Amino acid sequence: MVTEPFRDTRIELSHGSGGLASRRLLEGLIVPHLASSQFNAGALTDAAVLPIESGHLAFTADSFVVKPLRFAGGSIGSLAVHGTVNDLAVSGARPLALLSTFILEAGLPAVVLEAELAAMAAACSAAGVNIVGGDTKVVEHGKADGMYVTTCGIGMLEANVNLSPARVQVGDKVLLSGPIGDHGITVLLARGELDIEAELASDSRSVWPMVQALLAVCAAEVRWMRDPTRGGVASSLNELAQDAELCVALREKDIPVRDCVRGACEVLGLDVLHVANEGQFLAVVAASAAEQALSAVRAVPGGEAAALIGEVESGPSGRLRVFTEHGSSRVVEMLVGEQLPRIC
Repeated sequence: MVTEPFRDTRIELSHGSGGLASRRLLEGLIVPHLASSQFNAGALTDAAVLPIESGHLAFTADSFVVKPLRFAGGSIGSLAVHGTVNDLAVSGARPLALLSTFILEAGLPAVVLEAELAAMAAACSAAGVNIVGGDTKVVEHGKADGMYVTTCGIGMLEANVNLSPARVQVGDKVLLSGPIGDHGITVLLARGELDIEAELASDSRSVWPMVQALLAVCAAEVRWMRDPTRGGVASSLNELAQDAELCVALREKDIPVRDCVRGACEVLGLDVLHVANEGQFLAVVAASAAEQALSAVRAVPGGEAAALIGEVESGPSGRLRVFTEHGSSRVVEMLVGEQLPRIC
């Protein structure tokens, strides 16, 4: 990982977008001060993997500031559970337990908080994890948009898992677990700021059942995984291409996108590859195991739309290329700026 000094003089919304500005903030300011050279040196991953006597533990943490608090298919409560469970899952770790902290705004109706606690409990039950502790703080009215939630998670790394951009090779295949863009567009429409109607719900869910099925059949052949949340598929795969010093090439026709999401993106001038997801994951798998991996994910309820969407090429190094049905191609960069603020 090449680290450049952080030169921005103020923190802006774009630094939380999951795109290029976020990466610059992490690499140029946060990592130099806080990263331990003992663990995960040189890698920005979704969870820190720590060795213990009986294996490896994975730790992760995430904060959620979505607006509005509730939307079709989910809410800040369920999102907080799914986001943290998924960061563990794509690190190859079975989720074990969560901690949760709440920043509550004075004046928040108790029924709103109770609804989110119920949503968290239901999401935990479905994901097979428990919230074992946490903390609560209350701030002045108007300072927290109702509530913010931070969750920390711990998981146990599965056997034979070794995920790293350094393991990615030319010819490896890119697997996507399902349709993209549902979450970002759903939250945007829930704000009521656009005159667009669509029957759409967030994809917020735990991806662990699909990841578990994948690892059960070809753990040693899975090179890398990521859940494409803020910044979308484009930012995740750009990071991979840069870290692996290779090229990721996608076939546009093979990328699953719902028609209503595609239409909304066209109206809004958005690239669906930059739109956030909360219930999908990307995996790079050895070519020899790609079809077996795809079948395993498709066999899990909710994974039926999984697809092999591209492959890894030698160059141009550090680039994400997308090929159209007509044979032309375009380079898709990481998300720059904040397209859809407050989506997770």
